[in-house]
Amino acid sequence: MAYSLESKQYLVDIHVHGAEKYDTRTRRQDDILQIAAIHGKRGTSAILPTIYPGSVELMREHMTAVRRAMEAKREGATILGLNLEGPFLNPERAGAMDGKSFADPSVETFTRLVADFEDIIRIITIAPELPGALRLIELSREKGFLVHMGHSEASFEQAEEGKRAGATGVTHLFNAMRSFHHREPGLAGFGVMDEDLYVEVIADLAHLHAQSLKMIFEMKAPDKILLISDSVMGNNWGSGPIRGAGGMLMGSGIALPDAMRNLVELGVPLDRAVQYASDNPMKYLGMSLT
Repeated sequence: MAYSLESKQYLVDIHVHGAEKYDTRTRRQDDILQIAAIHGKRGTSAILPTIYPGSVELMREHMTAVRRAMEAKREGATILGLNLEGPFLNPERAGAMDGKSFADPSVETFTRLVADFEDIIRIITIAPELPGALRLIELSREKGFLVHMGHSEASFEQAEEGKRAGATGVTHLFNAMRSFHHREPGLAGFGVMDEDLYVEVIADLAHLHAQSLKMIFEMKAPDKILLISDSVMGNNWGSGPIRGAGGMLMGSGIALPDAMRNLVELGVPLDRAVQYASDNPMKYLGMSLT
């Protein structure tokens, strides 16, 4: 059974960097509104525009564009707030990002970054193994932010320390993190096995092999899986993953309903796919439609 864009389900994508020729690396509120409009047309109800790492000044300019877009209230997917993917990430696990744009965890940098945006920051990704990171996880939770661990070389034990400090989830499970090893499961293994952590899952069939997706769904409690697009700008947007030089995965070029279709074609029941894309993220963000 194919997922229909006519469904009345409220689909929430918590990890969106862009779409088509538009990107969250912008000072223009209209670019953010275009991203929301494109995702809305494909059936996504709400998004968290996700900010790339960079200098505090640059990230705040991009965050300001999102705030202005939220205030504009035009048609398209509802903009629920901000997802900060960094800058307190491990350069050894930069993935498609520029590791030079990452910052060492410090209270001073963190405070300057989030000042006056506390009301709209919903999620921040932090690599828990970095010196000073655990304190920033604690501070984030005190401010009401959800904390994801990602772009990380964390061992299983370091991931466990991150959880104890207050981390609530894992950014795009298995991607941009230490690979699972039978002697060192790392953050990936911890994310799959821990009963409390939510995990982001990209289902464009490029970031995760179909059998890896099935493994996650078999091992992880269904109410802890967050289906995301990790959508980025790109010329081939709408047809699959977006790749850069040398075939590097830059992100996906699909929207949340497309990811749901992929899951249904893999044999995931439609109601379970809806849970991953609607019920779970709404519960995670503390949302209610009533």
